[in-house]
Amino acid sequence: MAWFKRNNKGIQTPTEEKKDIPKGLWYKSPTGKIVDTEELQKNFYVSPEDDYHVRIGSAEYFSILFDNKFTELDANLSSKDPLKFVDKKKYTDRLKDAKNKTKLNDAIRTAVGKSLGKKLVVACMDFSFIGGSMGSVVGEKIARAIDYSLKNKIPLVIISKSGGARMMEAAISLMQLAKTSAKLALLAEANIPYISLCTDPTTGGTTASFAMLGDINISEPGALIGFAGPRVVKDTTGKDLPEGFQTSEFVLEHGFLDFITHRKDLKTKINLYLDLILNNPIRE
Repeated sequence: MAWFKRNNKGIQTPTEEKKDIPKGLWYKSPTGKIVDTEELQKNFYVSPEDDYHVRIGSAEYFSILFDNKFTELDANLSSKDPLKFVDKKKYTDRLKDAKNKTKLNDAIRTAVGKSLGKKLVVACMDFSFIGGSMGSVVGEKIARAIDYSLKNKIPLVIISKSGGARMMEAAISLMQLAKTSAKLALLAEANIPYISLCTDPTTGGTTASFAMLGDINISEPGALIGFAGPRVVKDTTGKDLPEGFQTSEFVLEHGFLDFITHRKDLKTKINLYLDLILNNPIRE
């Protein structure tokens, strides 16, 4: 005997007339808070109820930091496959898939524009492109952004959001740590300010190079910042980790960050820090 029996006399909706709820109208934060995506956008992609900072990409950060418009630098740089790397999939296929999915050429975009009326160069990583991994293009675009800052004497901001070095480029990827660090040393010698913004997550070779070399190192609330991830550290040490380990608040408490700022205050704070470094009059 069947437990249930369909009642054919009930209301039946033809398949072609059924309506699905449109995707992307709501966002659920890790704490379970539901927010309208339109409201989320107006609130700088921060959940208003629990202050959770949603991961965003270069397009969103550029809209937050620049006044009205910006000029993208070296937009067409794209990775090659000098090592002919094959794991479960060819590296060239991974790149092609990432480009199609994200509409980006690699894991970083660089641009110049005005922020509160003053010129600023911004290099922003995109985690959606192969986990924001740092390969040859990421290193080269950062190096060229630094060269642009040097030539035009414009302050630099780098926004890190990365899982670390790109394994498909092996040693070539690791070379970018030294390359970007050496370029930033030239920027320091020229007394041109560099502010590093660490967002969620900032890990691996990114943390081991340019992300921690700012004149001022800042972060957003709750961001994961470290070299190896918490699970790897715990498995390696065999010890339980302190509460909040590798969050931006933990990193600030232990002296590796200068300040944590809410995303809505990001533009104002960065310009304030630049004014302090350059000894400019503080604006009201």
